[in-house]
Amino acid sequence: MYAHLMHAPKEVRMSKVIRTFHRWTSLIFALIVAALFVMLGLGQQPEQWIYFTPLPPLFVLMLSGLYMFFQPYVAKVRRGS
Repeated sequence: MYAHLMHAPKEVRMSKVIRTFHRWTSLIFALIVAALFVMLGLGQQPEQWIYFTPLPPLFVLMLSGLYMFFQPYVAKVRRGS
């Protein structure tokens, strides 16, 4: 599936890995939040710590999102344009 990336430059491979990781982490985050809302919708009152379960994926999404946001600007500075 990713065989074409083996011959790509290291920066392109890393970018692809981070984008894929960001995509899967966002899916996990969305599922956790949806499960929390389903629990609340069914009238169950979860433990207090359950409300904090979306925070670790959200923190990872913030870091990978910031990386992807600033990547074009860093590349432009590296090229000297």
